[in-house]
Amino acid sequence: MVTAAVRHLGPNWYATVMGTAAVATAGAALPARVPGLRPVCTAVWALSLALLAALLAARAVHWRHHRDQARAHLLDPATAPFYGCLAMALLAVGGGALTVGADVIGAEAAVALDAVLFTAGTVVALTAAVAVPYLMAVRHRVVASEATPVWLLPVVAPMVAAASGPLLVPHLPAGQPRQALLLACFALFGLSLLGTLVMLPMVFGRLVAGEEPLPLVLTPTLFLVLGPLGQSTTAVGQFAQVAPGVVAGPESRGFTVFAVLYGAPVMGFALLWLCLATAQVVRARRQGMGFAMTWWAFTFPVGTCVTGAATLARHTGLTAYAVLACVLYVGLVAAWSVAAVHTVRGLLSGALLAGPRPAPAALRRATVRTRSAAVR
Repeated sequence: MVTAAVRHLGPNWYATVMGTAAVATAGAALPARVPGLRPVCTAVWALSLALLAALLAARAVHWRHHRDQARAHLLDPATAPFYGCLAMALLAVGGGALTVGADVIGAEAAVALDAVLFTAGTVVALTAAVAVPYLMAVRHRVVASEATPVWLLPVVAPMVAAASGPLLVPHLPAGQPRQALLLACFALFGLSLLGTLVMLPMVFGRLVAGEEPLPLVLTPTLFLVLGPLGQSTTAVGQFAQVAPGVVAGPESRGFTVFAVLYGAPVMGFALLWLCLATAQVVRARRQGMGFAMTWWAFTFPVGTCVTGAATLARHTGLTAYAVLACVLYVGLVAAWSVAAVHTVRGLLSGALLAGPRPAPAALRRATVRTRSAAVR
């Protein structure tokens, strides 16, 4: 019974872990201190850890008993990019261990847990960043007109590692170990940023000049574009935070300057995209868009913008960024609540773990694959 239930459990389900962990870490990063918020964030992080453990076990059962379906996921251009979610789930929970989890499991256990999850998450992120584009090039036979924001997931995963790694820097021996990790995270930042700059124009081109619009069910994935924007802003802020005492004085000041000169314009573009994506979602909702697992795209990407705005508030001292972080966090909590309620309801009814539904014959073959994977 259990093995049959997980047959259609795809890697996109790790988005539930990412979104839940984002609520915890973003809440801890807020410039404003809200009474009672930190214990709530700690409880939410504990929930994300439990979700991660449950999904890892369920996916292990999936790979053991349904290898044909697992292989089909890898060979499906609509599903394969979601393997980036596995890496980001590991990294998000690991980062939360140090930011809020230490309150309940202790500092030493938090460092150990983050070290394990960061290492595993980074390895998976780099593997996905190479393997998924490789499969797209040699096996999937995709074309630019089929581009969706989901394609960003594998190349964004290393950026999450870049933003999470600096949390471990102070816990390493002084000297080269700390410097090596900091610069390795900076390299991950560059890898992901350049990969995003390659993918994003195709997504934007599909959106404004494509022959067909995104299917309604995929409209929420437009929020995925916020992920590399907010996460990269968070990453450069984290570099500046830990650089003093790790690298030479001038280089340390350079990280601080870069955090502001890079983060301010990128956050501006993130707000522009947020408005555009929100307008598209409102339009899709009016046209009948129902709940699907793609609604979890409203959570983690917005959470990265919260931490990005909070980082800018810390480095610039501007109240405007602090207010922005708080406003975005309210939206994040609302989106997470809606997605969580609908997901629990779908699990209880069995609808979310059912096989893919037949699609209308008028849709193209590639769109059919995309819709089926997203609904699962």
